[in-house]
Amino acid sequence: MALYEHLLIARQDISAQAVDALATHLKTIVEGEGGKVEKQEYWGLRGLAYRIKKNRKGHYVLLNINAPSKAVVELERQLKINEDVLRYITVKVEAFEVSASKARRDDRADKPEGDVVTEEAAL
Repeated sequence: MALYEHLLIARQDISAQAVDALATHLKTIVEGEGGKVEKQEYWGLRGLAYRIKKNRKGHYVLLNINAPSKAVVELERQLKINEDVLRYITVKVEAFEVSASKARRDDRADKPEGDVVTEEAAL
């Protein structure tokens, strides 16, 4: 089975619970085709670079999927039908990346809280 990163943008006027229900529905589709959703991240309501179907914002959801290609084909077919989805993209990857929020937490853990870098020290 192959590894995929799937990002979708849902309409701004649906609730976060509806977006979570949509992601859960997508998870059942993938599992029905013999795959597995390794991770599901809700990135929140974010502004779009340009209007899409009269929407200025959208709910972003990232899914890390380990599944055969037929599962991704079925997933994308279902997303084309769904009116709540503005855009989606699925990318085949070699390995899943660590999320940006986790990487930031790890960076803060390495740095002691009392250290403050001044301009003079940085030069």
